[in-house]
Amino acid sequence: MIDNRIWIAGHNGMVGSAIRRLLQEQGQEVLTVDRAELDLRDQGAVTSWLKANRPTSIIFAAAKVGGIYANDQYPADFIYDNLAIESNIIHAAHLADVDRLVFLGSSCIYPKFAPQPIPESALLTGPLEPTNEWYAIAKIAGIKLCQAYRKQYGRRYISVMPCNLYGPRDNYNLQTSHVIPALIRKFHEAKLTGAAEVVVWGSGSPLREFLHVDDLAKGIVYCHDHYDEYEHINCGAGSEVSIRELAELIKDVVNYGGELTFDVSKPDGTPRKLMDSSKVTALGWRPEIDLRTGLVDSYRWYIEHAAGNVARSV
Repeated sequence: MIDNRIWIAGHNGMVGSAIRRLLQEQGQEVLTVDRAELDLRDQGAVTSWLKANRPTSIIFAAAKVGGIYANDQYPADFIYDNLAIESNIIHAAHLADVDRLVFLGSSCIYPKFAPQPIPESALLTGPLEPTNEWYAIAKIAGIKLCQAYRKQYGRRYISVMPCNLYGPRDNYNLQTSHVIPALIRKFHEAKLTGAAEVVVWGSGSPLREFLHVDDLAKGIVYCHDHYDEYEHINCGAGSEVSIRELAELIKDVVNYGGELTFDVSKPDGTPRKLMDSSKVTALGWRPEIDLRTGLVDSYRWYIEHAAGNVARSV
């Protein structure tokens, strides 16, 4: 990493906080601003803040995120908030003459039945997964905004697409969380209460790719330093696991002794979603944390930071 004055948009989130830890370990100057001080949906406020602080580059990890339930229940929030945040930051970065920006996307940008592993070229080649299309469309718009400012103004704005993420500072709210934190919480609470079973949404057959957030942070910073192209770039783990296998692994990590059942009346989502990350690995980045090690780390963080209220109530 060349010396920079880097604004991490979304520094308190799971990804943003991992990037912040990494950059601070490297001795970089990191700019942050809390949500209470700057509403990223406010165009004028974002423009004023960027012109006043003038970072040399931006790592854009701010977004409204959630799992299948949240995306299905709050589609307007997911598309509006994310479109507003993206438009405001990317346009204000240009106005403030910030020439380098890394936008964090999502693997949900790809069609539901994309070829596997999914290459970057699969974007906009088919229908999206309906359960999260609102979020996906907003993320696609973010990619296109970066490309538009690169094409029209020569800005060095790039987009990095991660696979499913997990790790410290994940969201454990069962109404809005993704699959790994939801399962960690469900198994932990079932262990504490002595529940006979844990019910998992869907059939358990979908295949998913999971990357520890600390690996992604290294990948994003690596792309910041080594990637400068028009096309977005995938950043994934390179391997996949079924939801059933994942649930069984988390059950073991949590040491829950009850039964595992699947509610097939609930949606499965996309049947398979493995990204082709050969482009970023060819640049020299590779993930280092295996899934079991990462899950042990995630469960430890949950116990230390998020599970206290549950434990006290039992």
